[in-house]
Amino acid sequence: MMMHFHRRLPSAIVLIVLVASIITTHVMSEGPSRYLTSRTKGSNSILLPKGALSEIRSVIESSSTAQSQQPSSILSSSSSSIISSSTPLRGGATQTSAPATSSSVPKPIRVAFQGEAGAYSEKSLRELLGPNVIAVPRPNFESCYRAVASKECDYALMPIENSLGGSIHENYDLMLRYDLTIVAEHDFRVRHCLLTKPGMDVTKIKYAISHSQALSQCDNYLRARGITPLATYDTAGSAKMISSALKGDAFGREMPEGCTPDNTAAIASDLAGLTFGLECKQEGIEDDDSNFTRFLLLGRKGVAQHLNKKTPCKTSLVFTLPNSAGALYKSLACFSLRDIDMSKIESRPMSAALLNYLRFKNAVTYSKQATSSQKYGKDLPRFRYLFYLDILSSELDEGVQNALHHLREQSDYCRVLGSYPAKSRLVGPVAEAVEALNVANAGKPSTGDLRLKKLPSDEDEARQLKIGLIGYGKFGNYLSQQLSQHNVRCIDTLDKSKEAEENNVEYYPNFDMTNFLRGLDVVIITVPMIELEETLESLPVDKLRNKLVVEVCPLNVYPKTVLTRMLPSEADILCTNPMFSPGMNVDGQSGKSLDGLPFVYEKVRIRDTSRADSFLSTFERARAQMVEMASEDHDAYVADAEFVTHLTGRLLDRNLLPVTPVSSREYAALCDLADLTGNDTFDLFYGMFKFNDRAKMLLDKMRDNLASVERKLAAKEAYLAASAEMKNSERQKLLAECKMLLREMARSSAPAPVTESKKDGEDKPSS
Repeated sequence: MMMHFHRRLPSAIVLIVLVASIITTHVMSEGPSRYLTSRTKGSNSILLPKGALSEIRSVIESSSTAQSQQPSSILSSSSSSIISSSTPLRGGATQTSAPATSSSVPKPIRVAFQGEAGAYSEKSLRELLGPNVIAVPRPNFESCYRAVASKECDYALMPIENSLGGSIHENYDLMLRYDLTIVAEHDFRVRHCLLTKPGMDVTKIKYAISHSQALSQCDNYLRARGITPLATYDTAGSAKMISSALKGDAFGREMPEGCTPDNTAAIASDLAGLTFGLECKQEGIEDDDSNFTRFLLLGRKGVAQHLNKKTPCKTSLVFTLPNSAGALYKSLACFSLRDIDMSKIESRPMSAALLNYLRFKNAVTYSKQATSSQKYGKDLPRFRYLFYLDILSSELDEGVQNALHHLREQSDYCRVLGSYPAKSRLVGPVAEAVEALNVANAGKPSTGDLRLKKLPSDEDEARQLKIGLIGYGKFGNYLSQQLSQHNVRCIDTLDKSKEAEENNVEYYPNFDMTNFLRGLDVVIITVPMIELEETLESLPVDKLRNKLVVEVCPLNVYPKTVLTRMLPSEADILCTNPMFSPGMNVDGQSGKSLDGLPFVYEKVRIRDTSRADSFLSTFERARAQMVEMASEDHDAYVADAEFVTHLTGRLLDRNLLPVTPVSSREYAALCDLADLTGNDTFDLFYGMFKFNDRAKMLLDKMRDNLASVERKLAAKEAYLAASAEMKNSERQKLLAECKMLLREMARSSAPAPVTESKKDGEDKPSS
């Protein structure tokens, strides 16, 4: 390639010189002022003088024709980017787009939305982005977020609030769980339509099916015509039911009892009617014509840097505040004192995952301070609230930057959800991609059916794996409950048939290993770490070919070494550490929810990525915090902490922690630690000790710390005893001195004794 490049270099330089000379000639002939004026209109593209574009094209085409027999050069592949035209977009932004040719096909844009095809969300999507983007219907809100986060879709259009129904809190919570940013907004006017089978008489409509919210918004219309409302799961889904019933499909049987296509209408959008072949009998049947839904377009990258001073924009942020008087007033003053207008504020209870994070952050902050006079106190209240705020300025404005710095000084959590253009405008990569699609499809008839019904991950989620658990102790039992959507079987040296039957798990005795491994997709080894190598030696290793072998040990380096050494190269290896266990709960609630709990994994050797992703998606859908990390890094971060945690829990014998009717939070935390570590076997703890090189040092350190505490206690006790003794001796000395003073005072106040001679003199009479 380098040889071809050097061979083409002279002709490339000649072509550049020719293009430059054409531009210079036209600029000088038409005057530099016109060129300079066009260049300073806020556009990032070059506006070529009139007539120059055609000459440049002819030069490039002639050059391409002359060199068509040679390998393509770097210049020819990028020449289309030189020949561009400036297209103004809404909001004063500009876009550089190349002319659509057969060789330059714009990249398709996939946009996820919640609901069936033809839902109001899809119609809003078409209004904002046009007819040329690919709409991807998803079954629920979280699947939309997941599709964008996994890069299966480019954007997601999510409803955030309705003028009649209020905020959609689930989407507020999901915006915090997924690292997506807002790139645009759109206010969608909701217009309900009465949809029936083609040619149906309106007077024969007996039932109306739709989402409960849509039915309530058309209550007066239905009452006036004697139509009975029946709620279903979705507006567009109701139209799909009638269409399926007309075709005789199975989904048509999902209609409510008594409903048939001959007596039932659906309330949905006109797009749903077009999608499912229904006739719109009447449009705008809602009782209130002020029904608007605000949608947010979410992507992986923000557009704040593409906003200019002329573009009306918004910035959405979320923050927490301390539980103190005037906290909200002070936070809003950060913006009002800088003349930053606000369009919305709303409070919302925070999720368990964020609450646990704040508790951890608060504990770290408290441990670094010498006094307890910190701004949030030692403990967080049971309920914490998030404040969602919309301001009418860009995040990059100097005033907003200062306000955010000021706000972060008051808040322990503050996140900007996005800066984006207001009022359905598009800027940056979103605008460029949409405009490229519109240019490429200009003049072509719109199919109106640009939808993608399924994503690759849908097959992984729907795929039911055959999973085998080698070892069915407490953690194996707990893990089988988390994997209940799959076909799970287990094997153990002990008879675990009763426990397996309770969890709908098929049990195999230890001597039937061959039949146990037959047909499995995933093999999970849940034995203690010290038994891992011995267990692998007892397995028919050749039966593990083309299977995914998963280990769930608290340390990963040793299992990784053993698995890569003992398993055949055809076996996939996944090292994991599910950092949750039986008895663990999230914010006081036990069960299958793994909200915010870490699941650390490393894909050591994976050939069948679909199978591995399907296995991992089970825990992702349970909202575990999926962390992909090398085994070496995992052990460096986790090994010491896990060993010290389990050591402390084992030192806290239940005899040391009696049940009390009144206890502090610290005491309750110690009881929880003792319970959690007590559920694990001693073999698990011994594995943490044996395969951690620093375990003995940590044990010695713990012993030294205990001895240090004992010495401090003894020293304190000796000091207090000595102080008491000194005080006692000083008291005795003081009493002695007081006695001496009293004697002296008594002696000095006593009358002097009378002598004998004096008495005789006094008896004699005077002469």
